[in-house]
Amino acid sequence: MSGAFQYKPKFVDIRVRPPKSEEEEAAKNDVNRLKPGEKRCDHPDCLSVATAKAPKSRDLPNDFYNFCQPHAAEYNKSWDYFAGMNEGQIRRAREDELTTGGRPTWAFKASPNSREAAAFAAKMGGQNTGGAGAYADPFGIFGAAKRRAQAEAETASRRLGKLERQALADLDLDDNADKEAIRARYLDLVKRCHPDANGGDRSAEHKLQRVIKAYKTLQKTGMA
Repeated sequence: MSGAFQYKPKFVDIRVRPPKSEEEEAAKNDVNRLKPGEKRCDHPDCLSVATAKAPKSRDLPNDFYNFCQPHAAEYNKSWDYFAGMNEGQIRRAREDELTTGGRPTWAFKASPNSREAAAFAAKMGGQNTGGAGAYADPFGIFGAAKRRAQAEAETASRRLGKLERQALADLDLDDNADKEAIRARYLDLVKRCHPDANGGDRSAEHKLQRVIKAYKTLQKTGMA
């Protein structure tokens, strides 16, 4: 064949992508890899993507756990909003839910330190004070609600979720334990429950696993 009819390819620069590294291939094939905007499930040792929220505590209405669907269902089965409340507190909470929907309310009155309140007290008087409208309350009937609210606030325990309380219980600690106490108790229990410290006896191995899981939970929530 003559040179005039010789085939000449139009494109001769064929670019080939270099092969991906082992790390890139592993990251691509990782089924537990999070996409942008996704969160990991807050349940200890769970690698699934969080798809549901669960309340931490009735005292923390704006704080939630991020769970995958199975762990959210497991958590909700044992969730009790009224846990730790007596009958009177449960009754007041239900009445509050019916009247205000559980939302905070404010009274339409001036502050006791305002100019209007001072003028009214000077003119009309108040509890155990002088003035035309003064009155005595020797048995503290009208101040009972205020004192009850103050007592409940003073005796209120630390605001913790269910997972945190369970983790502290597994470490034999109360709700007021700080980071130093948590770490010290964790190290102490690990030493005591480890088979090497018991001559190879594995009877405390279950307790050891619970202690390690509890400490991981507290680390995840920033308490340890």
